[in-house]
Amino acid sequence: MSKEKQLEIIGDELDSLMQRVIANHLRAGQKASGRTMQSIRKQISDAGGVLFGRAYFGSLETGRKPGPVPRGFRFVILKWMKDKGISASPVPYIRKPSTRWKPKYTPQERGDLSLAGAIAYRIRNGGTRLFRNGGRDDIYSNEIPKTVENILDRIMTVFAKDVESININSINEEGSD
Repeated sequence: MSKEKQLEIIGDELDSLMQRVIANHLRAGQKASGRTMQSIRKQISDAGGVLFGRAYFGSLETGRKPGPVPRGFRFVILKWMKDKGISASPVPYIRKPSTRWKPKYTPQERGDLSLAGAIAYRIRNGGTRLFRNGGRDDIYSNEIPKTVENILDRIMTVFAKDVESININSINEEGSD
């Protein structure tokens, strides 16, 4: 079996794996902006193939553990809320706008920022709900062994046909004397 045929099989199976992972991600309701799905790409080399994704790809199954968060994490959560279509109740100002004071945010923005801050605080101190619930294993973990098995089965099938072809050729050559 040629190296090109092996790499073609690996590439096909990685494409299939990518589609199954994306389908599992969507089925789990984890899609917000779609950037995680768009980040998945395959790379084929002489050594084999690899799927790459965003740095936080592993958190699709494990969630995020508690701990330090990046500066401005509240605004990351706010972006996530907008991508998911989540909005908070408006928080009106008690003070009335005047010539000396104008509110920086609308009441809706205040509510959204307040909720984003509360979510960021909860993640920093307790982790995400997925982490607190123990994670999951149905996004990519179950799919990787299936893909490895599919690759091995397909390569062994082609290899068996090659060996059978060699045996038939050997028998024909021996019988022609």
